[in-house]
Amino acid sequence: MLTFTIRRSLLAIPTLLFIALVIFLLLELAPGDPMSEMPLTIPPEVKEKMRLALGLGQPWYTRFYLWLYQFFVVEPQYWIDALFGTDLAQGAQRIISFQSRSPVFEVIAQRIPQTLWVVGMSYVVGVLIALPIGIISATRQYSWFDNLGTLISMIGFSVPTFFSGVLLIVIFSVNLGWFPSIYDTTLVVDDFSSLMMQIKQMAMPVFVLALYNAAQISRFMRASMLDNLGQDYVRTARAKGMKERVVVLRHVLRNSMIPVVTVIALGVPGVFGGAIITEQVFKVNGLGQLLIIAIHGNDIPMVMTLTFIFAALIVLFNLIADILYGVLDPRIRYD
Repeated sequence: MLTFTIRRSLLAIPTLLFIALVIFLLLELAPGDPMSEMPLTIPPEVKEKMRLALGLGQPWYTRFYLWLYQFFVVEPQYWIDALFGTDLAQGAQRIISFQSRSPVFEVIAQRIPQTLWVVGMSYVVGVLIALPIGIISATRQYSWFDNLGTLISMIGFSVPTFFSGVLLIVIFSVNLGWFPSIYDTTLVVDDFSSLMMQIKQMAMPVFVLALYNAAQISRFMRASMLDNLGQDYVRTARAKGMKERVVVLRHVLRNSMIPVVTVIALGVPGVFGGAIITEQVFKVNGLGQLLIIAIHGNDIPMVMTLTFIFAALIVLFNLIADILYGVLDPRIRYD
């Protein structure tokens, strides 16, 4: 397993470099000009100087190499300097957003808490709900619980989040007034009342996303459990007199989790990517909204950095899923 992990980690390096090149070239070919948002009163010669200051006057391969150097060398040096008080970066140029004129990673760091509070919590809640629903639905196939779970899953998976989000706002914010319709990113949780306010403003977006995530994962869990419940080793375990609970939780569940792990692991990068539509509906100032704003403003450094981070997370969690396969099933060996 260690050899496999090292081999996959080394293979991920050229994969990520190729992904970065593809993303950069796609953004390079996309229409639009970062200077188009500048006021018309700025003289053309001043705009040209600003273009040169942003590095837009250099060839694409020079800018791509500069971005790689800043991402993998300069930014980690700034992090080390901030943590240990060293001076490794020594004023080196960081990745700067075209829109905010601020370092890209500082802007991302400001948005991550909102994304993790809402999208991350919804994913955790969705997984915790989906797994027991899938297990019970499979062990009690065609029962009222299975039919109810199937109905709710179909609704959660079929109804788009922008519709369910607006519906919850109309019912619980406009008509009943129970929850705020807009997420307040400036709220500071320092006492019980502010904690309750945070829970209230998280309730609707977390419910919308948790329902969508739970609908998908519970269907995978149910199908995987049903596939394993009919296997020979289950009949053998029952014939030996094992209790049904032991058969399900110790034998069937462990094997059934192998395909479900893929779904759960590959869904984690989506947490950091943010739920773009839901963040727009509830005005959550997260990474998804940041990406939309950067795309609209032709902010190439911000779009490039965010999309590459999302791609790197997908590669990372693919590796984690493969490792978990070997942990869950001793028959799987990669060496």
